Amino acid sequence: MRSPRILLTLASLAAVAASALVPVSTSSADTPHYYVSLGDSLSQGYLAGVGDTDQGYADLLYAKLKAKDPSLQLVKLGCSGETTSTMIDGGRCTDRYPVGTSQLDVAAQFLSAHRGQVTHLTLDIGANDVAGCAEGGSIDFACVTQGTVKIGTNLQTILDRLTAADGKLPLSVGMNYYDPFLAYWLTGAQGQVLATASVSLLVAINTAETTAYLAHGFKVADAMTALHTLDFANKRVVAPYGKLPRNVADICEFTSMCSQNNIHPTPQGYQILADAFARRFGL
Repeated sequence: MRSPRILLTLASLAAVAASALVPVSTSSADTPHYYVSLGDSLSQGYLAGVGDTDQGYADLLYAKLKAKDPSLQLVKLGCSGETTSTMIDGGRCTDRYPVGTSQLDVAAQFLSAHRGQVTHLTLDIGANDVAGCAEGGSIDFACVTQGTVKIGTNLQTILDRLTAADGKLPLSVGMNYYDPFLAYWLTGAQGQVLATASVSLLVAINTAETTAYLAHGFKVADAMTALHTLDFANKRVVAPYGKLPRNVADICEFTSMCSQNNIHPTPQGYQILADAFARRFGL
């Protein structure tokens, strides 16, 4: 049996704009607590060929958190394809948020309406700002640089709004990113040059995000390290690709990038991300 969750329909979200978001149900007579999950498709547990699921890192993390707090309810507000700009301004998931609002608006309203009851918050955002910079077997370095600046600026706005919405900041963890474009390694010598360059670009993006998260009292779930993004030196075998650098092997095994040209994690990959979050929550 699945644990009770908050089901945020368009109707219930519309109520936020008028007053406070009212949860559909509570799991007990106890005062409910909430884990709010924000972000892009990773926060929605998107699987290649399937779409959004309840098998993502937020769902896996929720199960661990709920074991310690039976009153905890999961509020998934993420939006597949969300960028830092659309998270602020809206326009991406118009079927999920009231007209004229955004994921950030709804999240801030929920935090404000449930002060002291939101005990955990997670966020991953920014990958879609630069995902289009690496297509067709090449990387547009100017595009990545511009995207990184935009991520830094917009993330400051997002975190300012979130931290101001609740008088007491819940335990909050933001995630840095792994590098799906390490899969270029499989295409030959030129691809290996691109894969190496992509890691350097990712480090710059993650540095900008980490700086913003820490400045706002967030901890950082280190997906970059969890998937050994910097480790070209060690090797391991991954079928059917053979012996690969550790970082490339992890991308091929724990995401769908090598097999389906899809950047999203496999179920095993989502477990790795959930574990990275759990460590930052002391689990």
